[in-house]
Amino acid sequence: MANHASAKKRARQNETRRIRNKAIKSKVNTLVGKVLDSTEKEQAEVVLKSAVSAIDKAASKGKLHKNTAARKKARLTKFVNKLEK
Repeated sequence: MANHASAKKRARQNETRRIRNKAIKSKVNTLVGKVLDSTEKEQAEVVLKSAVSAIDKAASKGKLHKNTAARKKARLTKFVNKLEK
C-alpha cells in the first residue's frame, strides 16, 4: 500500500484510468461482436461504421495500438464484404 501522499494520488489516478481504458476496450469489443453476429449485409454495414469509429477513437487516444486498430478494421471490413446481400 502506498505511504506517501503522491503515491496514494498516483494509485487513485491509475485506478481511474484503468476503469476508463477497460470501458473503451469493452465498447470496441462489443461492437466488433455485433458486426460478427450480423447475418444481413445492410445491417452489418451500419454496425461496421460505428465499430470503425470506436476503433479509431480508441487508437487515437492510445487505448489500442494503431496497427491493432488497422488490423481489426481490415478484418471486419473483409468479413462484411463477404456477406451475401
